[in-house]
Amino acid sequence: MKKIILLALFINLSSLVSAQIANDSLEYRIRPDSTKTGELHLSIHNFNYLRNYEFFSKFQDGYTLYGAQLEPQLVYYAHPRLAITAGIHLRKDFGEEGIYKTYPLFSIKYQHKGLALINGALEGNIHHRFIEPVFDMERKITNPVEYGTQLQITKPGLFIDAFLNWNKMIYKPSSEQEQLFAGGSADITLYKSDRTTLSLPLQILAFHQGGQIDMLDAPLKTIINGAAGFKLNYALGETFRSVFTENYLVGYTDNSTTQLQPYNKGNGVYLNAGVKSKYGDLIFSYWNADSYISSAGMPLYQSVSYKIGNEGYTEKNRELLIVRYAYQKALIPNFYLDFRVEPVFDLGSNASKSFDFHHSLFLVYKQEFRLFKRK
Repeated sequence: MKKIILLALFINLSSLVSAQIANDSLEYRIRPDSTKTGELHLSIHNFNYLRNYEFFSKFQDGYTLYGAQLEPQLVYYAHPRLAITAGIHLRKDFGEEGIYKTYPLFSIKYQHKGLALINGALEGNIHHRFIEPVFDMERKITNPVEYGTQLQITKPGLFIDAFLNWNKMIYKPSSEQEQLFAGGSADITLYKSDRTTLSLPLQILAFHQGGQIDMLDAPLKTIINGAAGFKLNYALGETFRSVFTENYLVGYTDNSTTQLQPYNKGNGVYLNAGVKSKYGDLIFSYWNADSYISSAGMPLYQSVSYKIGNEGYTEKNRELLIVRYAYQKALIPNFYLDFRVEPVFDLGSNASKSFDFHHSLFLVYKQEFRLFKRK
């Protein structure tokens, strides 16, 4: 079964999306706009976060991320199909002096109809729309900026995101290895009626660490994760808006030159069902995995622990039930509230008797202001 899953993922890579809570309100995309050609704009993206983990199990630390991120960017709409951006990303963690980290933001974006080509600062992390076992949404906070090249296709019934994120550059001679992520996600609509939508999600992510100009006598590391399944949504009314289910087969393989991981291959089943209403969304998620490891996924889902004081602890089989509640609303134009509570029940044979949960509060402001118009 594991070989079949991975084979299917690689076959569909050329055509390269989320079971957990939707992150639409957290996304922010700057694209060429024919109505703004010749104009210089100031783009403001302000992301405020409180994400608290009350975790006592053996797999993920309990901690709090609390702060704000600000991205001011200048956007020059050079052509109806081309936009050039330059700015800075600032991260301020509350309770710590000064700015925690800054990143320069440079990108060039070409768009024609539903196809977009981006080089420089990518539309990264949550914009890839991976599921949590493959890619932790917390990276929106901890790894907010990705650099590389990205191709996106957005059309009715089709979403494709393929990218190369050059995570760590090295120069010779180097005491470190280079790192990169490459992958893609897709959501392909198979059937759509007035009420029913059936789609096929496909996801693959490869992490590579190595290089030829470092001074380390260290083996190459290549970890591949992927997922495939189906999504079904049925629309209801105004109060209870829809019911849905999203289900995935998830795969992992270690293609490193030297096998250093406790498990070389693994797989999992990720089942989700929920209801969306004007009072918020309620989702039930079930995870059952065997020997699963991920390069960027949420630690909670993995069979190997990276928790402080518990590093290297393994449980071959991981079985979880997660209950999720989310309330997302545009409070005023351009300003969004996103509140989440997610209790976690460990159903495994070695399960801790503690009660784990995490909750989040996000406030997002995003808007553009015109500064200059070429005559």
